[in-house]
Amino acid sequence: MYILRRGVEIMVLVKASDLTIKRIDEFIAVLEVMKGDLELLSQISKLGDKCIDALRSGGKIVLFGNGGSAADAQHISAELVGRYQKDRAPLPAIALTTDTSALTAIANDFDYESVFSRQIEALVSEKDVVIGISTSGSSKNVIFGIETAKKKGALCVSFVGSRKDTLSAQSDLLISIPSESTPFIQQAHMIVGHVLCEYIEENI
Repeated sequence: MYILRRGVEIMVLVKASDLTIKRIDEFIAVLEVMKGDLELLSQISKLGDKCIDALRSGGKIVLFGNGGSAADAQHISAELVGRYQKDRAPLPAIALTTDTSALTAIANDFDYESVFSRQIEALVSEKDVVIGISTSGSSKNVIFGIETAKKKGALCVSFVGSRKDTLSAQSDLLISIPSESTPFIQQAHMIVGHVLCEYIEENI
């Protein structure tokens, strides 16, 4: 932020505490919209039930995304394989972002757009729930991954922001966060991810 003092432009630093309050207020506004979005709440509810059905039927949860969304995929997978809040048997979940040899080999031998679809072709069955995470809603490797999962007969789920057109047609369930801010979309995705882990843990 800049101000003029006696004709001289001077930079004034914004306090971290003020910025924190501002971002919290902005994120609360996103959460309030989510609370009132009946379609979004319905999609989350259906996802929880479908994941439980898949796990009870011998299926697994498969997650993937790029960058921060890759971290979210790994985070959710870890909560399921390890534990969320309760001691219980481990649940089968895989993040397709953790095998560096597979990722680099596929990107090198084919192309980066195939890094998830190739793994899905090898690892996914019709019993599985496949969750692609893309804040932009337009990540080509996520789109190709969901398309491949659909061909395999898996339940296809996309976590996106308000931009959802590209993935909506390919997805059986769409978790669309009402924001275009990448940080807020990622934060909201993890709220949904944690709710999903808790719901599964309480009901499996």
